[in-house]
Amino acid sequence: MSRGKFSVAAITLDDYLPMRSTEVKNRTSTADITSLRVVTAIKTPYLPDGRFDLEAYDGLINMQIEGGAEGVIVGGTTGEGHLMSWDEHIMLIGHTVNCFGTKVKVVGNTGSNSTREAIHATEQGFAVGMHAALHINPYYGKTSIEGLISHFEAVLPMGPTIIYNVPSRTGQDIPPGVIEAVSSFPNLAGVKECVGHDRVKCYTDKGITIWSGNDDECHDSRWKYGATGVISVASNLIPGLMHSLMYEGENATLNEKLLPLMKWLFCQPNPIALNTALAQLGVVRPVFRLPYVPLALEKRVEFVRIVESIGRENFVGEKEARVLDDDDFVLVSRY
Repeated sequence: MSRGKFSVAAITLDDYLPMRSTEVKNRTSTADITSLRVVTAIKTPYLPDGRFDLEAYDGLINMQIEGGAEGVIVGGTTGEGHLMSWDEHIMLIGHTVNCFGTKVKVVGNTGSNSTREAIHATEQGFAVGMHAALHINPYYGKTSIEGLISHFEAVLPMGPTIIYNVPSRTGQDIPPGVIEAVSSFPNLAGVKECVGHDRVKCYTDKGITIWSGNDDECHDSRWKYGATGVISVASNLIPGLMHSLMYEGENATLNEKLLPLMKWLFCQPNPIALNTALAQLGVVRPVFRLPYVPLALEKRVEFVRIVESIGRENFVGEKEARVLDDDDFVLVSRY
């Protein structure tokens, strides 16, 4: 049998090359990001074998959209991106874009303490359609002020970017001079700031967009110090109330009502309490990837009381909050 002939393809080799970071799918302007007031640092749920529970994840995202959240951080601290392989990480960003990208802005945490890794992950994140990147400063190894500036200058050209300052986790503050040095980049959407109100005001006075990274400070940061909004852990549980807190003007009464929940969420390093709470509400399976383990029984009891105080109708899910036993939780060490 003679071998058939094929016509020359009417495309160039370049059509097969990876998408350039300046040619991103679902191209988003920086202004589309700076206008967001409620962004949820979304939790990543797991199946008993430690794989992602995408059905539960999709349910959580839908609850955020219905509650008024305008954006989600995928694979951040709360979403346990540090416990993911990069394949898992990019897959989850792409999945979120494909399923929900027309309804909510998808911000992928593609930051790293390695500039090379941050560049590569960010290229991949924009290639699968994320609307913006979240970048932390290099942690553990740390670097100089000049090194911080160079690190951010390397990733900012790729697309809309939020810089995340949380010294309690990185071991190094990003001082205002660093942000001011890169503020001329058109892709700098703003800063998620966890240092406090004075730092927030320092930036807002200069016209730099700021999101509070502290739920218990976000009300005052928004209404007294000029923050645009909040990147929130609590909104996983109460998206509607967090939307009210950021949109409906000063409301000291509502803020005071929510503070016990916000304090409870950080009684242990995040996301331990959030993972426990969502399991107790029945919206995710009680599965933890180690090294995270559930809160102690007394704290699980306290959460149910907090839910009763705020009102079950204000929380995600439809099941009653219940106190789980120790044996109800699954701890996964290999995933």
